[in-house]
Amino acid sequence: MPWHAHLNLDYRLDAQRTVLRHDHNGPLRIFKSLYPEGDAICHNVIIHPPGGLVGGDVLDVKVRVGSGAHGLISTPGATRFYASDGLPTTQQVALTLDAGARLEWLPLEAIAYPGCQAHNTLTATLAEGAELLAWDVTALGLPTAGQPFSEGRFSQRLELPGLWLEQARIDAADIRLLDSPLGLGGQRCMGTLLLACGHPLGRARQEQLLETVRTAIADGPAGVQAAATCPNPQMLVLRAMAPLVEPLMSGLQQAWAALRTAAWGLPATPPRIWRV
Repeated sequence: MPWHAHLNLDYRLDAQRTVLRHDHNGPLRIFKSLYPEGDAICHNVIIHPPGGLVGGDVLDVKVRVGSGAHGLISTPGATRFYASDGLPTTQQVALTLDAGARLEWLPLEAIAYPGCQAHNTLTATLAEGAELLAWDVTALGLPTAGQPFSEGRFSQRLELPGLWLEQARIDAADIRLLDSPLGLGGQRCMGTLLLACGHPLGRARQEQLLETVRTAIADGPAGVQAAATCPNPQMLVLRAMAPLVEPLMSGLQQAWAALRTAAWGLPATPPRIWRV
């Protein structure tokens, strides 16, 4: 029987401490709140005990960050979209940031197994003064396990309403998209890292942040193709591709660390789960 799991996270600032209230239904859980950087920033890890999605499963995550609060969210492992018997599988994430809020959305990759029928969506809404550092990483197939993405479909939609929209439909049969230099160029892992604000960044800040992230990716792992731009006055977007997910994720972590310090003056304090 398919699972439809819900997880609602609500971060609030209480006496200079970011606290989390949450509720869930189905197999989605949250680890206890951690404060490796002090009370102002609350670190959490989302757990999906089944470990993957099969036909008909839905994961529905909603995050709200109140004014002045700062949350950081990661996961202990990849989101696995397994082969489907015909029914689609869906992960949908909605992020809402109130005025002056900050959120870091840093899950591990989504893996599209051969034969999957997967939908992956992320929507973020930012109030004035809010800032979001987030990434989305997708791995098509499991090349090191000899399971290429030879059949199936993976659709993706990343949106900041009224500001930015990116969507793709990747069909394993579309060799022109997968292998053409105008498509993925034979790469099977892709990632998007973004810094988004509820207000214009300003020209000087945009240029500073672009220089920071371009320096970070220039020193990144071998085999990762990456480029950064500011598609509008309120965003910086880094796109990257690689044949394997490990160097791609390592490169995004380097870029995240550099941006975190340059944009917010914070040290690069990674979630503890990354070291497990």
